Parts: sequence; structure tokens; C-alpha cells
Amino acid sequence: MTRKSRTYTEERRTFLKKLAAAGGAGAAVVMTSRSALASADNEPAPEATKQRGYHETPHIRDYYRTAKL
Repeated sequence: MTRKSRTYTEERRTFLKKLAAAGGAGAAVVMTSRSALASADNEPAPEATKQRGYHETPHIRDYYRTAKL
């Protein structure tokens, strides 16, 4: 290889390494912000935490009514 092509190859490799690092950092930022938004959205409503265990709701009653033989 000539000196010129070797320098070009080294510069290209450096550029690609920096590009990969920037892409990885960008992806990490996006995933972090998404997880923060998802955790804020997944907080249960206050009335949902009061009901625990099995409880009959209208759609369950409809299912039992239509499932009778």
C-alpha cells in the first residue's frame, strides 16, 4: 500500500468508529427517554389499586351469561 492510501484507510476507519459511537450514544438516549416516558405512563390509577383479587365486571357477567349451556 502506498502512504496516501494507508492514510485514507486510517481516516476512514476513524470516521466509521466515531460514527458507530455516535449512533450507539444516540440510541441509548432514545431508549432512556422512552423508558422514562413508559414508566410515567404505567403508573396505576388510584381507584385501580383499591380493587384486588377477583371481582365481577359487566363484561365478565356477559361472558358467563353467553357461555351457559
